Amino acid sequence: MQHQFIINELERHAQVFQETLRNILPEMHTWKPAPEKWNLLEIVCHLYDEEREDFRARVKHILLQPDQPMPSIDPVDWVSSRQYALQNYEAKISDFVAERQASVAWLRSLSKAAWQNIYQHPTLGPMSAEMILTNWLAHDYLHIRQITGTKYQYLKHHSTANLNYAGNW
Repeated sequence: MQHQFIINELERHAQVFQETLRNILPEMHTWKPAPEKWNLLEIVCHLYDEEREDFRARVKHILLQPDQPMPSIDPVDWVSSRQYALQNYEAKISDFVAERQASVAWLRSLSKAAWQNIYQHPTLGPMSAEMILTNWLAHDYLHIRQITGTKYQYLKHHSTANLNYAGNW
């Protein structure tokens, strides 16, 4: 897949996330469709941390120093250890969008990037910079779906209307 297409999509998604997450009822920020599911605030915090410490950092690492050990991350633990539930929802959206803009600017600044550089992950095996870039976009798609699903479940839970007319979810 073309790298420029992926970078363009990542840039466009900053607005998609911003428009999808902003100007919603405050009680929706922390509502969960099930106890084990993430709420919208947790999703936004996750996106922010992943932008900085996972995808951008890992692409950069593989491009610049593929033979060096990669810093570990623990996105699931971050929900509690970084106290996502106590964060400011609107501020986190702004923080994420700023980080995404920084990521896109950095990606656009690359000339003749070594996209085929390989990092040998101890458990996942060989990972190229291109593979991480492509998964960055896939990660966006997954969370756009998750956000939409959470909003749909909120509507279904808080509405007395039958939603079958809208179509099958």
